[in-house]
Formats: sequence, C-alpha cells, structure tokens
Amino acid sequence: MSLQPEDVAKIAHLARLALREEDVPKYAGELSNILHLVEQMNAVDTSGVEPMAHPLDAVQRLRPDAVSESDQRDKFQAIAPQTEAGLYLVPKVIE
Repeated sequence: MSLQPEDVAKIAHLARLALREEDVPKYAGELSNILHLVEQMNAVDTSGVEPMAHPLDAVQRLRPDAVSESDQRDKFQAIAPQTEAGLYLVPKVIE
C-alpha cells in the first residue's frame, strides 16, 4: 500500500496536525515504507509461534508482601485541615 501526498494531508487534517506543505511528500514516503513493512510482517506464517509477554526469558523479582511501616494515619490526620471517619475532606471541585 502506498500513500499519496493528498492522503497524508487528509490524515494530518483529521489528526489536527500542522504539516508544512513541503514536508508532506517526505511523510508520504516514510509512511508508505512503514505500511510496506507491516505488509511484509503480515505475510509471515506465525501459526506455530507461541505468544510471549517479554522477548527475554526474564522473571520479575518480587519482594515479600509484608508490612514494613506502622500505621500512622492518626498522626497524619491530626495535622490535616479537615477529616471525618478516617477520611480527608477536600473542597468540591466538580459541580
């Protein structure tokens, strides 16, 4: 698939992008190259390829799920301007 400069100008208008007129042919060529690459990748048979979440066989290191700090809610809420039932009260911002 090849994009014409008119197509790029129309896409830029729909995306609300400001392109200089002299840059449109360059973008048309670059976008056409990208679409050509996508067509080549779509032509490859991937039926036997297993999907993976990461290209490397890496495992995320996780820390133990343990409490590391004491509960200090009362201390922090003592200096807050307004609290009620353990919650911080803030001014309404949406009408």
